[in-house]
Amino acid sequence: MTVLIAALLVVGAIVAPASASPTRRSAPDLQPFRGLGTWVDVYDYAPKFQSTPGALPAVTPESVDDMARLGVRTLYFQAAQDDTRSEGTLVDRRLVGQFLQRAHQRGVRVVAWYLPHFADVARDLARVRALDAFRARGQRFDGIALDIEWTNDVKDPVRRNRALVDLAGRVRRTVTHVPLGAIVLEPVLIEDVNPAYWPNFPWKALRSSFDVWMPMSYWTNRSTASGWRDSARYTSENIRRVRAHLGRRDAPVHAVGGVADRTGPGDIQGFVTAARRAHALGWSLYDYVTTSSSAWTRLRRS
Repeated sequence: MTVLIAALLVVGAIVAPASASPTRRSAPDLQPFRGLGTWVDVYDYAPKFQSTPGALPAVTPESVDDMARLGVRTLYFQAAQDDTRSEGTLVDRRLVGQFLQRAHQRGVRVVAWYLPHFADVARDLARVRALDAFRARGQRFDGIALDIEWTNDVKDPVRRNRALVDLAGRVRRTVTHVPLGAIVLEPVLIEDVNPAYWPNFPWKALRSSFDVWMPMSYWTNRSTASGWRDSARYTSENIRRVRAHLGRRDAPVHAVGGVADRTGPGDIQGFVTAARRAHALGWSLYDYVTTSSSAWTRLRRS
């Protein structure tokens, strides 16, 4: 998940379009979001996205064997990207299929995620539909998640909020057989640290569109002086605020922390303890490539 630093200067209200009303359905099985997870993005595994032409990707389908050995229950996998290097609506159908099959063979679930740009809701929806329809020898993704953080294409927060609510409603009507996650900017970031980043985030307008909430509590991006560099405090407060904004004290949450290569042993202990105390479904550090061997032991045992 790309960590953005864009600053927004316009504050506005959110008006949800009628088309955003989601379809009601029975409670989904949230198992894919439970337990220890890890993250892989296109820059880790897709050859066309390597910064050095011809370089070998850091992650291959065989890497899933290592994830399973480390105790990973779910792989959060960027299978779609709005980029000319992608193979249509998916990054690479053959390669994505290999990861999915390998993961299921090793008992690892796969939640596919996508970063919407919001400039063209139909374009974003097409990629989510491709994730929902994707099959590899009969295997499908165990869940789908939207990475809601991109601000570059739609600078006006009012327009962006409308596009987000519209997209979320359409995605909810599309994804009906697997749980749907919202990977969201942490409330402390957009409320205390940089309120101009994403003003008036439409929490309540989105609450019926998603099954699981995944705040990106990257305490490593905060300074010690701010008081938010503490992993336990940052994780706890972001989970608390997400639930408060949704008006649901029991809203399902999967805690995301990191960034992994700037995280120490004490950070991990505090992060996992806070997630457990908040009754989060699971926890994960961003990302697989940058998580040290010693960190995995603490993530499993904390």
